[in-house]
Amino acid sequence: MFYENYIEKNKAWIDETFEKLDKKLARVAVKSRDKIPYTTVDGVHNDQSQDNKIFGWTNGFWGGLMWIMYEQTGNEEYKKTALRSEELMDKAFYDVQRFHHDVGFMWHILSGANYRLTGDTAARNRNLLAAMTLASRYKENGGYIRAWNGTWFGRNNDGWTIIDCMMNIPQLFWASKELGDDRFAQIAMAHADMAMRDHVREDGSMNHIVVHDVETGEMIESLGGQGYGVGSTWSRGEAWGLYGFVLAYMHTGEERYLDTAKKIAHYFIANVADNDYLPLVDFRAPEEPVLYDSTAGVIAACGLIDIAKNVPEHEQKLYISAAIKILKATEEKFCNWEENEDSILQMGTEMYTKGIHMPIIYGDYFFAEAISKLKGSEFNPWLK
Repeated sequence: MFYENYIEKNKAWIDETFEKLDKKLARVAVKSRDKIPYTTVDGVHNDQSQDNKIFGWTNGFWGGLMWIMYEQTGNEEYKKTALRSEELMDKAFYDVQRFHHDVGFMWHILSGANYRLTGDTAARNRNLLAAMTLASRYKENGGYIRAWNGTWFGRNNDGWTIIDCMMNIPQLFWASKELGDDRFAQIAMAHADMAMRDHVREDGSMNHIVVHDVETGEMIESLGGQGYGVGSTWSRGEAWGLYGFVLAYMHTGEERYLDTAKKIAHYFIANVADNDYLPLVDFRAPEEPVLYDSTAGVIAACGLIDIAKNVPEHEQKLYISAAIKILKATEEKFCNWEENEDSILQMGTEMYTKGIHMPIIYGDYFFAEAISKLKGSEFNPWLK
């Protein structure tokens, strides 16, 4: 098939890049074992495991990265660090009212991965508890999962959804299978259908934040969110949607989700192709300043690889070639292989107005996940 032939054509680069990942991460896994990193300060990982930072939405990525590397290499040092990360995350369970919709990011790729790789029933329980809190956020009369608690910029956010949640609903699909209870999957599909209707625009661009009527679920307005502004296109939001919808397809077999993933992918590819396959923070922002978000590219690459695996052979080239072009450009321009610094992927950006051009842990995670996929791993941390 075309996919396999294209991978073979790029095998030398794939293998060389994974060797670089393994060489650097094998050292950092031991050095940062007692931390939950988010970024680096002077090249050294910070630590989110203390105080209120334990509830941060990115806290599953470090342990998740370790599980990916363990699955690929069998190196027990990666496993030790992944288990330690999960242990540190237990602090969050003492105050579940602080949870939000990102518990999938926090536990599905951490405890969920642990259970699927080792059969650890305590890890299974952690992931199920997190899935239950996610399901409890469902607004039945609106047909969506509420993003956050309380207020945001002085506004009640009871009716708010964000496209990022497409990456959390795989945890619900998993819970349905694990418990033999289809209610979790029903919630996940209801939210995905809402996102198709209210977040995905006709041209494949994306509304990041949508405000709904809390009684009817009707869309009231969209907000600029982490992009340039209302009506713009935040590139990481595009990537969340692209990957999230193909995962929804892989969980359900529903063609409408694959079609949506492809529509978003076409928009994403068209925008990065004009910029050397390096995504800007926002695809509809002024030309100056030039702001990149490397994390958007590696997230999208993971989704593009999975689209390529799930379409007919004559469609595969568009998606797998774009994924590898993004990853090669990212590796050349934005990866730091210096052994005395802890992060790998540089030039991540939190949002258009802050956290610009910095290393962020989910950049390393999705880069490693993408390379692992290309190496032929059948383990996808987001699946059942």
